[in-house]
Amino acid sequence: MSLDGTTYANTLQIGTATANEATIVYVRFTPSVTGNATGTLIISNTDADAVVVSLSGNSPAVIHNYQTFNQQRLAMGGGYDQSNTQTFNLHNDLTAIETVKMYVKLTCPAGGCDEWDVYANVKVKDPATGELYELGRYITPYWNDNSQLERGFEYDVTDFKSLLTGATELRIRTECWNDKGYQVSVDFDYIEGTPDYPYYAVTPILSYDDWSSSGVPYGVAHNFDLDKTVSIPANAESTHLRTIISGWGHATPEDTGTGRGCAEWCYRTHSVKINGANTFDHYMGPMNCAANPVNNQSPGNWSADRAGWCPGMEVPTRLDVFGTSLAGNTFAFEYDFEDWTNDGENGNAYYATSIFVVVKSNTPINAPIVTN
Repeated sequence: MSLDGTTYANTLQIGTATANEATIVYVRFTPSVTGNATGTLIISNTDADAVVVSLSGNSPAVIHNYQTFNQQRLAMGGGYDQSNTQTFNLHNDLTAIETVKMYVKLTCPAGGCDEWDVYANVKVKDPATGELYELGRYITPYWNDNSQLERGFEYDVTDFKSLLTGATELRIRTECWNDKGYQVSVDFDYIEGTPDYPYYAVTPILSYDDWSSSGVPYGVAHNFDLDKTVSIPANAESTHLRTIISGWGHATPEDTGTGRGCAEWCYRTHSVKINGANTFDHYMGPMNCAANPVNNQSPGNWSADRAGWCPGMEVPTRLDVFGTSLAGNTFAFEYDFEDWTNDGENGNAYYATSIFVVVKSNTPINAPIVTN
């Protein structure tokens, strides 16, 4: 409290000479944690009953923002490329960082945006392995950008915080097939708070995600390796899987009664098997595309429900948390696609798939080991 707004103390005294005059008392709110807080201010003297004034305040989180790509043009032709890779300096001290958010904003070039809904993603490079890890995926809107969203597409990328620090190499890509494309901006919020665990580590299990057609072929024989052996560090205190999956193609036969070809349209349930047992399910079903706030996509066919994604929207990130930390354990992993056979009459079907195993700990932790 203070009478002059400069010098503060936990108590103060107003002299008798001015006690009956209008006096401004300043109260300073200095929280040590984020969120809502309450307190009381008690005014008392020896000749009257005490007056209790209720106080309340809200302490918003401290956010450190880092702009990376800034209206970077991605297109095919006209001197442009579908991908762009750059290195940026991101937040160095992760000690007090609770959450890391990534935002992807699309704007249309002067000649307009790509007419089609195309596959796109953002990746970060692991300097230890040289591999690129998918942070987030989206399908672009037909004909337009995502300016109806204040900050664009939003992703929680805290799982990758061990890689999103200091000098960080990022790659953006859109599967545009003309010279219009998009201007892509990416920024990160590092939000202060108490992290659930101070140390994270991440390892890819499956990385069939460079392009829509780089995905796992569906309904045909293939040589993609969907079986892995995963070893969890001994000091892991929490373990989960992080999956992004989206289907492409109009392959037949269409599902009976729905006319839905695979894998863009056909509703399916795929399973994660751990040690041979179905442990997690991934339902590729409708997402109410017609309710997408990015609805300025006419004349594109944007409102019809796809299987697990929508034009002009983030592709969902699926988090599967194990009931125990699995510390020190090794398990067999298999991704099992629901049975279906492509008759070859209308092209191919693919599932672009990225799956990571993420471990957390209160002590420094190594990345899980994944082998074939």
